[in-house]
Amino acid sequence: MILVIGSFRLPVESLATAQPAMERVLAASREELGCLAYSYAEDILDPGLFRVSEAWVNGDVLAAHFETPHMKSWQEEREALGMSERAITMHAVKHSTDL
Repeated sequence: MILVIGSFRLPVESLATAQPAMERVLAASREELGCLAYSYAEDILDPGLFRVSEAWVNGDVLAAHFETPHMKSWQEEREALGMSERAITMHAVKHSTDL
């Protein structure tokens, strides 16, 4: 399994415009073959800071995800919205345990 964890920042004044774009990319990504989870969550104490959490069955499906039309659109949209401080890390998980 591949986990993608990170964060990004959007200007507070862009949030209303960003929401429909984020909804589109979330919905389309969740429908992709091999996507186990895909979410953005705004930090309650830091408006405009979003936490990213994704889970994919393997690296091949994650690589294919970056080539989808909705991701290409999101890459353009997020730049236009003023995304900054993007820090995303991929983790290969060999074993996990429910807590």
